[in-house]
Amino acid sequence: MGNKKIPEVSFSGFDKEWKVEKLGDLVSIKSGWSPSNFNETHNKKGSLFIKVDDLNYSSREQMNSRMKVEDTQRFMKMKKGSTIFPKRGAAIMTNKIRILGLDAYMDTNMMALEPLSINGEFLYTFISKTGLYKIADTSTLPQINNKHIEPYIIFLPTEKEQKKVGEFFKTLDKIITLHQQELTTLKQTKQGFLQKMFPKEGETVPEVRFPKFSGEWENRTLDQVFKEFIVPMRDKPKEFSGDIPWTRIEDIEGRYINGTKSGQYVSKETIDLMKLRIIPKGSLIVSASATFGIVAIVNNDLITNQTFIGLVPNTNNNIEFLYAFFKSASITKKLKRESAGSIIFYISRKQFENLDGSFPGFEEQTQIGNFFKQLDDTISLHEQELEALKQTKQAFLQKMFV
Repeated sequence: MGNKKIPEVSFSGFDKEWKVEKLGDLVSIKSGWSPSNFNETHNKKGSLFIKVDDLNYSSREQMNSRMKVEDTQRFMKMKKGSTIFPKRGAAIMTNKIRILGLDAYMDTNMMALEPLSINGEFLYTFISKTGLYKIADTSTLPQINNKHIEPYIIFLPTEKEQKKVGEFFKTLDKIITLHQQELTTLKQTKQGFLQKMFPKEGETVPEVRFPKFSGEWENRTLDQVFKEFIVPMRDKPKEFSGDIPWTRIEDIEGRYINGTKSGQYVSKETIDLMKLRIIPKGSLIVSASATFGIVAIVNNDLITNQTFIGLVPNTNNNIEFLYAFFKSASITKKLKRESAGSIIFYISRKQFENLDGSFPGFEEQTQIGNFFKQLDDTISLHEQELEALKQTKQAFLQKMFV
């Protein structure tokens, strides 16, 4: 394209050079008012009064606020379709930008750009892509004022192309939001099943069960379930060279743990010298510190830091079930309770051995374990699809703007 101001990717039929404009010539810049100027109402028909914190509960379009106020003639509402964002403070650095779905009042810490000679969807997408931190004064307290907006340079296509680009990213955002909602629903569903498919503390029968199973679950202490409890040495290896990974909390990204992201591997000589314990494949590692609920199935032999304890199960227990067991609410509550008297919230090997829980037979364990594995696999797939969509959007943002 030479030096012409034309994006790398355009819709068919659009090949005109984008014009250089000042953002201040295209929008009306507005700021909000103190809430003390308004009468709060609990009437559902009250008008929105948007504060910075309200942006945390929306993704693209701002349709609600926690505070509702009575209409007043003293102040004009920000118009639907305006792009809104924080005008001062740390929230600027997090790029919290929304587009107004309704006419609304706003707090003094908010700014609105009402589109005049620019398509509203295009404006929103441009501000989101640019990043508020690039527009703001960040030398001391981050802030955005008229003097930052008015001279800011923007490359602008024709009105028809603006609309086309704006609608494209609006549709893409809707698809991303839909996938995010589906993922959230799946995670909530999993949490619900973890509550109902394991007996509550003090009980021996779960609320929800597969049809062919009946009878009470057996109460067992963990030393009846696991044949070995491997407590890591508190001293970190002095040398990292070899093929046994040194694993940390940061290395856990899903239900399985294979090694280390840090590239730290311990040699056989160092293991022997320091008498380090290797946690074998087919075991669990469970957080023994304040981050209870972090658990992983060991896919390759490894060594951990002192954050974990390694649990080697007896052969008559299903590893996938045991993974879900340590994710369930009853055992997590017990771990937190056991650590309550500890300054560093640490669970000892002896405390682990003496913890108890309800366990079904191997066949039922296997069915429950497979159920949660399939649910986790579905969640993982949705996470991958969502990440791919987000990356696709970022690629289009880079290629469809000058």
